[in-house]
Amino acid sequence: MRLISLVYVAFLYVLFLDPLQADESKNVLFIVSDDLNNKLGCYGDPLAISPNIDRLAARGTRFDRAYCTFPLCGPSRNSILTGLYPNSTGIYNNGQIFRQTIPKQASLPHALRRVGYFAGRIGKMYHYNVPSSVGTNGHDDPASWELELNPAGIDRLLEEPNITTLIPKQFGGTLSWYASPAPTSQHTDAMQAKDAVWVLERFAKERDRPFFLGLGFFRPHTPYVAPRKYFDLHDPKKFTLVSDVEADRKDIPRPGLASGKKEQDEMTDAQRREALQAYYASVTFMDEQVGIVLDALDRLDLRDSTMIIFTSDHGYHLGEHGLWQKMSLFEESARVPLIVVAPGISKPGTAVGAPVSQVDIAPSAFEWTGSSAPSNIQGQSLMPMLRDPSATGRGWAMTQVSRGGQNDPFFGYSLRTTRYRYTEWDGGSRGRELYDHDQDPGERANLAESADHQSIVQELQTTLRDAVQASFPASGKAPELKPLNWSPSLTDVD
Repeated sequence: MRLISLVYVAFLYVLFLDPLQADESKNVLFIVSDDLNNKLGCYGDPLAISPNIDRLAARGTRFDRAYCTFPLCGPSRNSILTGLYPNSTGIYNNGQIFRQTIPKQASLPHALRRVGYFAGRIGKMYHYNVPSSVGTNGHDDPASWELELNPAGIDRLLEEPNITTLIPKQFGGTLSWYASPAPTSQHTDAMQAKDAVWVLERFAKERDRPFFLGLGFFRPHTPYVAPRKYFDLHDPKKFTLVSDVEADRKDIPRPGLASGKKEQDEMTDAQRREALQAYYASVTFMDEQVGIVLDALDRLDLRDSTMIIFTSDHGYHLGEHGLWQKMSLFEESARVPLIVVAPGISKPGTAVGAPVSQVDIAPSAFEWTGSSAPSNIQGQSLMPMLRDPSATGRGWAMTQVSRGGQNDPFFGYSLRTTRYRYTEWDGGSRGRELYDHDQDPGERANLAESADHQSIVQELQTTLRDAVQASFPASGKAPELKPLNWSPSLTDVD
């Protein structure tokens, strides 16, 4: 009887985890920063201090027009890791996981595990409540990983009483910041970088299986807590505050500004400069941790066998249109940094101008590893663009956001082409927006009702509505959210 059981276990191992199916030379290091916009040196920001992310861009391909599918952590991260739009994952809020809506779906790391990959996670890959979930699994997916590391530093455990916040005792969803006197090594992101080096050292020593390592940094998510030395690198007097906000807002439909908050509107100029200093300081602190991991990859002779993907879950406002943080459909909230290094394929220091989506990350990783993607995956592979940066792909990226709450829910959808951004709120019934980025990169002049632009509006409207329809599953309906009362194993969600 025991022999039969062992044979059965061996059969399941071959069926679901046959390591011979995996290419041992094709690893993936997937780094996600939290709430990071494109205020980086490699994207042209003169005040950013981001030398390690910049050298990563110099090593591979920088995507200049990359966009999230939903400017909120939970929906975005579920979308990235499944290769499906939120209308197909059914995830529109934080605190949900795709096993509640599409339990049989294999995420990117889960699918790679099934063909022999070691899949590990350090920090935030799916949604976490920040800072309260730091040090826990958050809203994680157990089937995605066989290693989960959740360090918690002094920024989570000891420093909350000292944090400046616009609303007392609120940090994660409220602008808040603190220049910490504690050493860098005691902060969560630094501890995560150290853990990543430890994991990479194990991979380099064994080399018996390829790996997918997800590394989710928490900075620069609020509260913007970083060691004081990073604050000292950024002079608050050098930041230019956004001006003429009221004039800018006059032609924006009401839902377009619904992500704003009263306490943000009431900030003084001094507070705005402090918040900017803290945000940039947090980025520089996180950037240094990226450099530690990149150095380890090089030192351990893993550079030539590892695809590196660096991105953020969504963009972030720093006062544009009077908005801070996320959940808008403007460029600052929807656009993300995306840098990909694919050894032997991407060319050093190249840039892609065509619009791409984070839903494209999973199919790109599947192609790199030579693994089969789930048949319902909705993104395009970025490999053709890595080989030829002039390739255009689908030619657009779509971002959506929810509005109205439980009593009056509706969506806004925004289409970004190389030149234009076109947005419809509730199918256009609650407003439209059109911005010409060739003439108006700050999106300050809404041309949607301009008589001279109606042919462009009609063209983009057709493309957008087709894209929205294609973002749903074959049934045409979003999955229904169901309570999750079981823990999926590696094999029972096949």
